Amino acid sequence: MAKGEGVEQYSNASLLNKTVNSDGIELARKRERGTLSICNKLCYAVGGAPYQITGCALGFFLQIYLLDVAQLDPFYASIILFVGRAWDAVTDPTVGFLVSRSPWTRFGRMLPWIILSTPLAVVCYFLIWYVPPFEDGKVIWYLVFYCLFQTLQTCFHVPYSSLTMFITSDQKERDSATAYRMTIEVLGTVIGTAIQGQIVGMANAPCVPVLNGVPAELGGNASSVLLSQPESNSSIPGISLDDTKNAYMIASGIICGIYILCAIVLFFGVREKKESCRPRSEPMSFFQGMKLVMGHGPYAKLVMGFLFTSLAFMLLEGNFALFCSSTLGFRDDFQNILLVIMSVVPFMIMVVCVKSSLIVTYIVAFAAGVGVAAAFLLPWSMLPDVVDDFQVANPDSVGHEAIFYSFYVFFTKFASGVSLGVSTLSLDFAGYITRGCSQPAEVDLTLRLLVSAAPIALILVGLLIFRSYPIDEERRQGNRKLLQELRDQEAESESDSTELANMA
Repeated sequence: MAKGEGVEQYSNASLLNKTVNSDGIELARKRERGTLSICNKLCYAVGGAPYQITGCALGFFLQIYLLDVAQLDPFYASIILFVGRAWDAVTDPTVGFLVSRSPWTRFGRMLPWIILSTPLAVVCYFLIWYVPPFEDGKVIWYLVFYCLFQTLQTCFHVPYSSLTMFITSDQKERDSATAYRMTIEVLGTVIGTAIQGQIVGMANAPCVPVLNGVPAELGGNASSVLLSQPESNSSIPGISLDDTKNAYMIASGIICGIYILCAIVLFFGVREKKESCRPRSEPMSFFQGMKLVMGHGPYAKLVMGFLFTSLAFMLLEGNFALFCSSTLGFRDDFQNILLVIMSVVPFMIMVVCVKSSLIVTYIVAFAAGVGVAAAFLLPWSMLPDVVDDFQVANPDSVGHEAIFYSFYVFFTKFASGVSLGVSTLSLDFAGYITRGCSQPAEVDLTLRLLVSAAPIALILVGLLIFRSYPIDEERRQGNRKLLQELRDQEAESESDSTELANMA
């Protein structure tokens, strides 16, 4: 009987302890998947700034830098832009696969990629904006360092994008962290444009007078040509091309410093949480990964919609500086216009159709700035919803977050490389004159089409695709509830297994 009493007492005590332990486990579980502090969210959001800052600086200024400062032929500039973007697109799924196979470290699985790629990335970025003292290998110089930087930035951005799924398992907290990230990234686009534009704008070298389609440097009466040029094309007296080159290097140095600072803040301010106790799926090949992600309908529609809207922005981004300086004649003000413009569609029609007016251009640019976040950045906040929807539909296929993010970038970057290469090549066919105070009528028409008609058509196609996007708020909340229940069941099962092991 004493033995029976002992068993009964042990059973009662076990039940009591299990109740207490269950309450404690539930509380700990809520803490684990729950709140991120404002500091955590800010530190996470700051990590998105380098991609946007460098992306805007390269997007708005690299084309005009290669043409007017490095003085490359438009044909070679188009090759650099296309190959660099195409290479960047290929590296995204490659890095995504490597990240998905990376072992877990005490710093996490994503953060080591971010911090180790940063020093080399900033060196390559700085050398992109340096004009080497030789002519024969200049094209190779820019092509190599542009491709290297794109590769190293991919090693930063793909893990950072995937990090959204690992900082917390609570969908509401993910949405909140993504909102912080979107805010900082929008600010990053302004910072990148401001730093590059304002510093370079203070050292804008004078344009080269053109007479009958021939630059004055190559012949003709320079003094008579200067008198015939529009006053708005004048530049600050005493500024040389070397001053412009130095200004680009100063701006790139400041951006490199911000890049490093943001990486440090992200590394020390965010703690990466280990994945679910469920085993990860086996690694797959490139084509298997493409079949997996593109076979999920919502993902395919999101990618295609984002592809067209981002292409519109990239076409505008890559050609607007030349449009302002060459077609509108605002060589000394284009950097200020870039600072206030951040979007597309109806406002760009006015810029193209209205006669050249600096005040009108500023007003239109300010009005256009409202839509960039919706057209370019908000699709990034929709991607975690698609990943969650995939996990609900395929509960046994886990650990593929990096593949989704890398292919998401792959399609847009490859297409943008084609668009930027073709747009720069079209300027070559139109007869673009390097540093010319005026351009042939064919160049003006080409630039008008590249910053207005083409982006508008692309955005309309993207909006039509987004109309068929199937994940609405009801489905999103349903997915969130199902995934949370699944995580709770896994955590409870894990805790029961641990308790049974301790009792044994």
